[in-house]
Amino acid sequence: MDPELEAFIPLFPRTDLTDLVAARRKFAELAAAVPAPDTADMEVEDRTVPADPDVAVRIHRPRRAQGAIVWLHGGGFVMGDRDTEHPWATLIAAGSGAVVISVGYRLAPEHRFPAALDDACAVLTWTAEHAAELGVDPARIAVGGHSSGGGLAAAVALRARDEQGPAIRFQLLNQPALDDRQETWSARNFTDTPWFDRDKATTAWRHYLGPRPATPYAAPARAADLSGLPPAYIGTAELCPNRDEDLAYALRLLQAGVSVELHQWPGTFHGSQAILSAEVSQRQNAELGAALRRALAE
Repeated sequence: MDPELEAFIPLFPRTDLTDLVAARRKFAELAAAVPAPDTADMEVEDRTVPADPDVAVRIHRPRRAQGAIVWLHGGGFVMGDRDTEHPWATLIAAGSGAVVISVGYRLAPEHRFPAALDDACAVLTWTAEHAAELGVDPARIAVGGHSSGGGLAAAVALRARDEQGPAIRFQLLNQPALDDRQETWSARNFTDTPWFDRDKATTAWRHYLGPRPATPYAAPARAADLSGLPPAYIGTAELCPNRDEDLAYALRLLQAGVSVELHQWPGTFHGSQAILSAEVSQRQNAELGAALRRALAE
């Protein structure tokens, strides 16, 4: 493990996703402990997207932005909101120069699949329809997210392809949760990795799916056909249960003719880019913004 990251492991709280009240509180406390991001060069506005039900979003609008990304927070499908994602959405906006529309989607198990996906798709449609109001080019709209949010972003891309939804320029998938089956080497063997391990992944998927069998829109790795999807950037952490399913998805996208940029970050663990003082975290966060900037450029 990267020594700068390893030094912080004792400070990470032990969370149990079977106790969601405590888990959500700890998740919010972690996010609140992150230094306040600099928003001096952007407008930040909370809005409500009309849908059934309405969806809360936070719009981070840098000056002279021309593209946008519908951004989906992490938290195992069960934690997180616009506030916990605020530091990371701000970093993405600052690093990319794109409008970041951070989605406060409904959480499981109170709202199981497909509630979160429906919310994300509603925001994508709204973004495309309101591109002029947002000051962005409707041909330069991306989707992306961290962890469970990355899995949701991949699912949005699949549904938009299949249902002739709004055009998506790019997928920015950071350590995405893509496969509920947990059959890969990393999913089977990472049982005691920091912050996120096999047991948490199992519990998160159980909360999200409930008794229903997974479809490709719930677990995108189950999709038989990945052709025709938008180009993707996929970032993986070496010590992450999601690692191998992400690598396999990237390879399948390439084999389906989809352009992919893949970055496997050595010595990192799931969510470790939140440790902003570590040099590897600074590179990870900068690369996410840079990849999006490149993808949305003319």
